[in-house]
Amino acid sequence: MESLVLDERETPVEHPGARSEGMPSIAQVEREARRVLGERGIDPYADPQGVRAVVNQVVDDFSGDGANALGDPDSRVFDELEHSVTELISGFGPIQRYLADDQVEEIWINSPGRVFVARRGRSELTSTVLTERKVRELVERMLNVSGRRLDMSNPFVDAPLPDGSRLHVVIPDITKRHWAVNIRKFVVRANKVQDLVELGSITEQAGSFLSAAVISGLNIVVAGGTQAGKTTMLNALLGEVPGRERIITCEETFELQVPTHPDWVGMQTRQASLEGTGEVTLRNLVKEALRMRPTRLVVGEVRQQEALDLLIAMNSGMPSMASIHANSAREAVTKLCTLPLLAGTNIAADFVVPTVAGSVDLVVHLATDASGKRGATEISSLSGRVEQGVIELAPLFVRRNGELERAEGFPPHKERFEAAGFDVVQLLASTGRRLG
Repeated sequence: MESLVLDERETPVEHPGARSEGMPSIAQVEREARRVLGERGIDPYADPQGVRAVVNQVVDDFSGDGANALGDPDSRVFDELEHSVTELISGFGPIQRYLADDQVEEIWINSPGRVFVARRGRSELTSTVLTERKVRELVERMLNVSGRRLDMSNPFVDAPLPDGSRLHVVIPDITKRHWAVNIRKFVVRANKVQDLVELGSITEQAGSFLSAAVISGLNIVVAGGTQAGKTTMLNALLGEVPGRERIITCEETFELQVPTHPDWVGMQTRQASLEGTGEVTLRNLVKEALRMRPTRLVVGEVRQQEALDLLIAMNSGMPSMASIHANSAREAVTKLCTLPLLAGTNIAADFVVPTVAGSVDLVVHLATDASGKRGATEISSLSGRVEQGVIELAPLFVRRNGELERAEGFPPHKERFEAAGFDVVQLLASTGRRLG
């Protein structure tokens, strides 16, 4: 791939300790360690322990088999050297420490000297300085793991990393000069709605209601802006699905995780090949998922025509969930009425609007406040009624003065709650039950 050719004139940024007199450089240790790994047939990604052992041996060889001993004044520096080289070979080099830091939520590179991270919803410029070569090397390594490609004919890529993080890269001439790299991590995984309650994202009462709504089979749309916590909310809602049900998830890149559910299949889209064939779109996945005997369909994020297939599934009695970018519950509903129109000129608003009104039951809207804290700002229900082309929306919970409070609305399908063993009136009138 022409766009991934590295400039051999550039040299890696050295660890400060590697400049001490008589100490090998990072480049020297890395080069020798890679040679030994090749001779022994060790896969750097599959066997990080083997990589560490080889790097330690190489450093000892360079230092005369003694400088790294306990009590040596340079032992700490040698340890740091070994750690840096190990991360270069089996990890992702200078940014590996941010990937390993639970407080870091996202990493992005605007240029080799401008590496940012986000902690608790707030961005900060790091002291990490890379080179053009190092940025390209890191991206190439990440794409080798994911199996996706990046070249002049495909200047964008969206790919998963082994730890579940999501990589997005854009290259020139789409960007002005430098490669733009984003790595979105999922630091706090909420596996149950109660986890969100404990995190302060929703109240106990709202959590009890949402848990009951999922178990009762209501169709739920999670809305919000970028990094508002949509995937975390969707993941927590999936954790409430009864074990007897079969979950099929459809995503552009793998993000949702339901590891404890006994019957779950996750699918992701695929780029076209170099010949322009083999592309698998989100719409393809939704159609195929319906042939896999699901009892619960989940679309990671609705962006385009797949909204039509999702609505048809909901309308046919398939309990479903999805996320969507929107600034409010009302705007999420409006967007759901618009996206299906992209599916073709034969799709009319006269069909879509009443279908949305009759199919979607709840909209959970999330946002990030000024302090960087994520949480639900609104939980609204759709009654199924449409007045002059506008779908009626009833707020169940709204955030007032920083607190998610009960509003006057009431959800549809009381009979579904009763069939699942819930008294929805009591759920919304009381402070809610403790979620297990």
